[in-house]
Amino acid sequence: MAIPLIAENLHKSYGNVHALKGVDFKIESSGVYAILGQNGAGKTSLIKCALGLEQASKGSIITMGNKAGSLAAKQQTGVILQETSLPDLITVKEQIELFASYYPKPIGLHEAISLCGLESFAHKKYKALSGGQKRRAQFALAIVGNPQLIFLDEPTTGLDIDARRNLWDVIRSFADKGKTIVLTTHYLEEADSLADRIMVLNSGKIVADSTPSDIHKEVSGTIVRCHTKLSPEQLKALPDVTMVNMSGRFSEMRTDNANTTLLNLLNQDPTLSDLSVNQPKLEDIFSELSQAPVDEGASA
Repeated sequence: MAIPLIAENLHKSYGNVHALKGVDFKIESSGVYAILGQNGAGKTSLIKCALGLEQASKGSIITMGNKAGSLAAKQQTGVILQETSLPDLITVKEQIELFASYYPKPIGLHEAISLCGLESFAHKKYKALSGGQKRRAQFALAIVGNPQLIFLDEPTTGLDIDARRNLWDVIRSFADKGKTIVLTTHYLEEADSLADRIMVLNSGKIVADSTPSDIHKEVSGTIVRCHTKLSPEQLKALPDVTMVNMSGRFSEMRTDNANTTLLNLLNQDPTLSDLSVNQPKLEDIFSELSQAPVDEGASA
């Protein structure tokens, strides 16, 4: 089987805006691969180049052993884009039947409807669907062709919690069947729960590329969170505190020695409340990695 995705020195520019700056990666096996990054980091540009919707300014990207955007690549690829326009006046069932006809070996119509939980609105016209229903219908279109490689750009946007978790189950089931899923998401819990590998983009460059467990090791220390009368400056002056963030009425501190920090914190503010002590979450790690300065000369 062909390697699902290879990018070599991939650049993409829009005038003076450099969305991708020498991206190199290889996805060689099945599984779920999450691409994270703040708005403008280059996530959607990367997916569009992989689909052939955008031409690389420099470098190359190969999809399923073929040139990105070629018919041979498209027949092995499914996709949900962030913004998708579909015919308003045909039903969900008709949409799925139409998309299935584009592929040589699609999955069954009823299987696609069942997997995505579309039974209650399969006979409704697309324009009559809610935002969440449209997203679920779009996912059915992405998988009905039985593709080997599936791109999901913010796939659970607009879904309620139950629908989101159901979609997670479907995504994992496809990965377990030997499919390769590449997804972008703003839900860090989603990446942590689903992904076998996480890539973090910052200013058009990959700043981390590893398993979730190894990504978690990127940031050491402990997170102390509380409601305190101490100012951020006072908190930064506490022993072993390396970072302070404000989250609404709560203060969050990263510390290399939780015991020492807590003793001093309680001594200076015995009235503090809502205290919690935890290991850094993916959200903390992502925030640090995505805001770190990027060496602009590293991949020129």
